[in-house]
Amino acid sequence: MIFLGKGTLVRQLIHGFISIALRLFFRRIEAANIENVPKNGAVLFVLNHPNGLVDPGLVFVSLPRRVSFLAKSTLFDIPVGGFLLRTFEILPVYRRVDAAGDMTKNQQTFRNCYELLAQGRCIAIFPEGISHNETKLQPMKTGAARIALGALGYDLEEKRREGKVEKTTETQSLKTGDSSPDTGKNDAFNLKIMPVGLYYTSKTAFRSEALIRYGEAFDVEPVELDENGEPPREKVLRLTAKIETALRDITLNLETEKELETVVKAEALFSSVYENLIFKKTLTQSFQRLQDLAGKYKLLGENEPEKMRQLGEKVTEYENKLKNSGLTVESLSVLDHPTAYVFRYLILRLLVLILLAPFAIVGAIIHSPAYLISSVIGLMFKTHGTDEAGSTYKILAACVFMPLTWIVAAGIVFYFYGWQFALLSLPLTIFCGYIALRSTETLIDMSVWLKSAWLLFSRRALFLRLLVQRKTLQKEIGEFIEE
Repeated sequence: MIFLGKGTLVRQLIHGFISIALRLFFRRIEAANIENVPKNGAVLFVLNHPNGLVDPGLVFVSLPRRVSFLAKSTLFDIPVGGFLLRTFEILPVYRRVDAAGDMTKNQQTFRNCYELLAQGRCIAIFPEGISHNETKLQPMKTGAARIALGALGYDLEEKRREGKVEKTTETQSLKTGDSSPDTGKNDAFNLKIMPVGLYYTSKTAFRSEALIRYGEAFDVEPVELDENGEPPREKVLRLTAKIETALRDITLNLETEKELETVVKAEALFSSVYENLIFKKTLTQSFQRLQDLAGKYKLLGENEPEKMRQLGEKVTEYENKLKNSGLTVESLSVLDHPTAYVFRYLILRLLVLILLAPFAIVGAIIHSPAYLISSVIGLMFKTHGTDEAGSTYKILAACVFMPLTWIVAAGIVFYFYGWQFALLSLPLTIFCGYIALRSTETLIDMSVWLKSAWLLFSRRALFLRLLVQRKTLQKEIGEFIEE
């Protein structure tokens, strides 16, 4: 992600900083189908918006192209935030939901978008218009469609003024829908819209996982603008509907939290036999299974609601049994690996943990205050206006308090031992913090497998009964998918 930085040196440095911050917050970040992104030409990226400023941050650092975002105007009022937004050529959007939101100022923002797209640049926009905590896409605003159609129409108008396009021919071709090589369609620059879906295993949990899915790009047909420079309303609504369909194809959409919880549990049950003891399957595989299950779950609810209720109850009941035993569906897979492999896995990691324990303990002690403060800030400030922002505040707080921790630690060393040791303490403190982070994760992973191994030897009948029940549920869910 760091080497994808584009633009000025300041922009690239901030790009690298954001990349590291996100990579430390998330245990795994996966970008799927990034090869679909056009290498050149104008592209309008449309994204779902579940997680505040984390959403544009992930797309910003994962894209192989330089991209400008549209962001709500109130963010520009933050002193440091405003500077960063302008550094990255982010354009303000004035919304009705924001206090003192002057909608008329959007005309200039739209004009800036037209000019950027005409130059073959990329723009990213969140058509839902708000960051939210819902389990499905919110109604689409028309801004994305208006920008796309307006950019093409504006470009044609400019070419007319320069005498590059015959107005009569252009108007007739667009009105009749003729797409021959002589029509105005080919006189405008080529603009593509690409949907981008964002999915988080947990939006606010530290060391959760994030998936960025790039969909299929599609072309935008130019239209005639009216006397006010606006595209026809019916064309705007049609393109907005097309954008919504494209976004639904690459996002997870369920009606309620309960449905989402059931689908997530069912997916974990169905695909809980992994190739190794740490990482399992790709996030893309998990998401595709979730999306498939969500679609089938909706159909089942419409056609056989009683069967759907029974399946949900079975999954929940089994999850409760596992929880009471201190296990997870993954840890039951201990029998799917040779004993020597499991033993070697546990022993080797235990030895590594013992060797690194002094660094991990020091790192945990030093960084605990900053971690706790960041977590509390994330809980205190869950929204920014009408938008979800818990993760955003948590990451921003960590970006402030973690470096402050390193500076304070170096200052203490400087006071007692001089500047040479203080300078040396900076990389050592960061290293200890990273070791503490990875050691904690390894301990959590190992504890799950140790509990499983202990239950296998101490209460073998219970372990095998849970294993059989898992296989029975896996079979039932598999049949459900095939049906």
